[in-house]
Amino acid sequence: MIPLADLISNLKTKRVAGPENVDIKGMTYDSRHVEPGDLFFCLPGAKADGHDFATQALARGAAAFVVERELPLEGATQIIVADSRKTMAALAAIFYGHPARQLRMIGVTGTNGKTTTTYLIKAILEKAGLGVGLIGTIQSLIGERVIPVRNTTPESLDLQHLLRRMVDAKLKYAVMEVSSHALSIGRVAGCEYDTAVFTNLTRDHLDFHRTFDNYAAAKALLFAGLGKNAHKQGAKTAVINLDDDYGTFMAGQTTVSVLTYGVERDGMIRAENVQVTARGTSFTAVTPRGEIELRLKITGMFNVYNVLAAIGAALAEGIAPETIKMALEEFNSVAGRFELVEAGQDFAVVVDYAHTPDGLENILQTAKKFVQGKIIVVFGCGGDRDRTKRPIMGALAARYADFTVITSDNPRSEEPVSIMREIEKGLKEERIRSDQYIMIADRTEAIRAAINRAQADDIVLIAGKGHETYQILKERTIPYDDREVARGILKEMKA
Repeated sequence: MIPLADLISNLKTKRVAGPENVDIKGMTYDSRHVEPGDLFFCLPGAKADGHDFATQALARGAAAFVVERELPLEGATQIIVADSRKTMAALAAIFYGHPARQLRMIGVTGTNGKTTTTYLIKAILEKAGLGVGLIGTIQSLIGERVIPVRNTTPESLDLQHLLRRMVDAKLKYAVMEVSSHALSIGRVAGCEYDTAVFTNLTRDHLDFHRTFDNYAAAKALLFAGLGKNAHKQGAKTAVINLDDDYGTFMAGQTTVSVLTYGVERDGMIRAENVQVTARGTSFTAVTPRGEIELRLKITGMFNVYNVLAAIGAALAEGIAPETIKMALEEFNSVAGRFELVEAGQDFAVVVDYAHTPDGLENILQTAKKFVQGKIIVVFGCGGDRDRTKRPIMGALAARYADFTVITSDNPRSEEPVSIMREIEKGLKEERIRSDQYIMIADRTEAIRAAINRAQADDIVLIAGKGHETYQILKERTIPYDDREVARGILKEMKA
């Protein structure tokens, strides 16, 4: 419990309507979760406006409200601010005792590779005997305890609560994915990062950011904020992929130490003698702390970059090269990231989260390096999201795959067939023959068609959903898991 007057004392721009001598017992932005004594945040959103639910929150016992416009709430204290979401981030950090100041915070941003990189960093830190919490796309982890997630980066209130629980669990580190959306709207405003990692920047989320420059600027906020208004001691480091066209731009946004990595350009951490096979990857990591010979269980050139990023973060945190080597060589995989589905078949079935042009090209290029037969790819594109990437992904499938199955992937409010037609344009631009692809809106039947077509030594790539266990259709969400669907079809074939 904290007095409202103390909680809001440092807010620079505010107007208070009503008494400030109110005790705040909790906080929420969901009117269904309000309990007596809570501070309720009215957040404007794309589909709903929290101001419209203030009356419900009052009826459930909300003690005070943060609003962007004064509401007719008789007897309730209202704090009127310019941006209720950014205010929520600031007040949540105060309410939970600034937990980010009590943890070493590692943030990973970029279009692709964030999830795998955070898991690799977590594995290295744990091998060093350190307690680690993780926040990301698949799930959040407080030690070994799994916390379900709704967003890559949680709303600030949920984020600060998670960090508080990590502090209470005596963890030393929080490793988290930091999305461009979260950076843009201030979800991480209450977090002081110690090490920030940039993986890459490719086409994605232009439905939200509108332009690629806006998208890049949003990612750059993580690096621009490093070391600003610091409350913690200890080094701050930016770990940057120098091979990416935006690597130099990101490095130029920060005033702290920069540790670069890459394969093609002369990064401070480099991969040499890279060998990629179906069963793993080996290379020599040349680092400022000496060379690290690696034989990894994960495959693909994209994972070489993820490993280099993790090495950079680990070195920034003072982890010994021998510990890094042990952790990386023991690392198996991340759910839905080039994940093999095995049921005794004589061809490979791989499920991957690739949902961007760069992500799809990465897994297709990886398959091309070791496949002995044909590449069969199944994918769609999400509805109500960046439409410009649809024909681009179609063209990539035409270029790299021997056969393509276009299907549905979280169509949301759009008609699946309309999305599929936009993907098809890209295949046609590559002058692909009509017998080299099919379109099947039912995702299960699409996967079945791909698997039934596969022969010995072929590879079936099922892209787009990866670890997801649901499909979003108009107004409802249904259970759906590519891995389970593929496994079930493979077992049917054996029966």
